[in-house]
This record gives sequence, structure tokens and C-alpha cells, in this order.
Amino acid sequence: MTTPLPARTAPLDPRSRKLSMRRRHGTSLLRQYVGDRRFLLALPRAVGLQILHPAIATALDEHVAMRLWYHKARTVSQTVQMAYDDRDQRHRVVNIHGHIGGTDDRGARFHALNPDLFHFQHATYVETLMVAVNTFIAPMSDRDHERLYAECCEWYLRFGVSARAMPQNWADFGDYFERVCAQQLRLTAAGRTLAPEVLRPTSWVPRLLPSVAVRGLLHPRTKELLDVRARPGDRAAFRSYAAGLRMAAPMVPPRIRYVPSARAERSASQLGDLSHPSK
Repeated sequence: MTTPLPARTAPLDPRSRKLSMRRRHGTSLLRQYVGDRRFLLALPRAVGLQILHPAIATALDEHVAMRLWYHKARTVSQTVQMAYDDRDQRHRVVNIHGHIGGTDDRGARFHALNPDLFHFQHATYVETLMVAVNTFIAPMSDRDHERLYAECCEWYLRFGVSARAMPQNWADFGDYFERVCAQQLRLTAAGRTLAPEVLRPTSWVPRLLPSVAVRGLLHPRTKELLDVRARPGDRAAFRSYAAGLRMAAPMVPPRIRYVPSARAERSASQLGDLSHPSK
């Protein structure tokens, strides 16, 4: 249903990450895609995996309960905004996540800023961004997957949280992600409470998704653990929905298509082009 991950390709040199987005704001794939609201449409994929992680599910159940998408509207919007800001973001990350901790359903203690936990939550957004681009915007080449992943690594490094869990290239990320999904995710009581909001979002951008698109976007592990089964006609309906988004995008006004940070970036880039017509 969703576009499969690409084949392995030679990674970009990790040493180039620190300057990659600063050198080419106008051509940054991360800045081009993460502020497109079609990424936000795809968020049930990321959040569906998050509610199956025992620690994340516990934190969400205790802190946001049935207001899941109001919470995501605030935190994901801030995370996306950080992709358009080259400054160190650790103070913002601490303000958002520093107070969150507790004990999961098996008595294991956790804190939101634990490097392994924090990285997995962010990794769900990275994986969902790739799927959203391939499905709703345009299929990417293997090289562009690697380049976008390198920029996502730079984005993560701004948060000031240890990058010990962060894979060095896109191929390793795929192995890491599938391993965590297979070994660490399970359905808990907290996850069961949150599942209806994932499967039928009631607020923010994901509320615009038809149910067939929500089912089509879910990661296979989410479908397995939540027992989400395809219905007759789902595949064709989801393909038609995705094709419609791709065809309609050029006609959608920027104020609707992009979040504010992305609109500001695009406006600045266009002004720069006007100031340097020979570019």
C-alpha cells in the first residue's frame, strides 16, 4: 500500500552533515518536504508506532489522554519549526520533554529524554517523512533518500540529545527501525486506549484523512498489533487518494500547503532569486 523503502545505496559522507543544510537552504530536501502539510497528513503512521512503544504510550496516556492530536499539533509543529532554524535547540527540547517520565506497565522507569527512547520517537517521524514524500509528493531516488536522511541527522543533532542510537546512514536506519519495531513494540492498556484516536483522527491535519488512507499509511507492525485488516478495494482507493494529492498540490495556495516556517523559507528563497537573477 505504501511505497517500499529503497535499495541500499552508498551513504553521503557523515562529515558533511554539519554544513549540508546551511550551504543550500534553497535546495535542502528536509526543508522542502517537512513543512509540506502532506507530511502532517501521514502522521498516523508515526503515532501508530509510538502508541505501541510501552514508555511512549504510558507518557501519552498519562499526559494527553484523549487529546492526542491536540498534543501532536503542538509538539510536532515545534519539531518541524526546528528544521528551519540553524540554532541549537536543546533549551526548547528540554522545555517540551524535560518534565515527562514515569513507569511503564511492567514497572520499567523511563524519561522522555533518554537517548534511546527520544531517538526512536524522532525516528518514527523520519520514517514517516520518507513514506509521505514517496506516497503523496513524488518518489525519491536512492541518492535522495540518503541525502534526506543525512539532513534528518543534522536536524536531530540540534536537539542536544545524545545521538548514540542514531544510525550513520539510511541503510542502517532501515535495519535499526525494523529491529526496534519487531523487538520493543507491543500493545499495552495505554496503547489500547490511544488506538481509536490513531485509527480515526478527530483533530488537526490528520482529521482530513479518509479511513482508507489511515489504514494504507499504517506501518505493518502497527497493523499486526492493532489487528487492522485491509478491506476490499483498499489498495485501489488509497492509490487514487494519493494520486489526487499529488495532482492537486500545484493548485493549492502556499498558505494551505505549507506550515508557516516553510512559507517563510520559500519566500526568503524567492526574494534571494530576485536579488540575484543570474543564479
